Amino acid sequence: MKRLLVVVDMQNDFVTGPLGSPRAVRIVPRVRKLAAEAEDVVYTADTHSEDYLNTREGRFLPVKHCVKGTEGWKIVPEVLVAGAKIIEKPTFGSLDLVEYVRRGGYDEVEFCGVCTDICVVSCALLVKAAFPEAEIRVHSRACAGTSPAAHSAALRTMRSCQIVVV
Repeated sequence: MKRLLVVVDMQNDFVTGPLGSPRAVRIVPRVRKLAAEAEDVVYTADTHSEDYLNTREGRFLPVKHCVKGTEGWKIVPEVLVAGAKIIEKPTFGSLDLVEYVRRGGYDEVEFCGVCTDICVVSCALLVKAAFPEAEIRVHSRACAGTSPAAHSAALRTMRSCQIVVV
């Protein structure tokens, strides 16, 4: 079995920056451990431009974040594995991630990161839809949501879509 770990949006702005939270800070050691032990790791990076507040997403979430090239956009160094690929994504899910999984021929895809109820669930569901026979897992204790209730709701959603929550 060929296994991939997807570390979703573990960027400074989502951990210690304007959209950060104590929940996100707490998962850093768990994400670091998963990434260090994984055979293959890929990171997603929420990526916006300076005009973010003028975009559709920016009108719904009016907090400038993850502007390409800023410190907030960078992956938290503690979880970064040297040489791993980073997939930039302008929105919650990533079709480029789906294509990466396809090209890599992965049988198992695991997820961790932030935010459980937005980007983690979006990416996991896209991969599950593209590869219905693959084993898709999410590490619940290595994910942080926008709130504890939203985190739990996202985990329930993923379970109902046959994603294994560990």
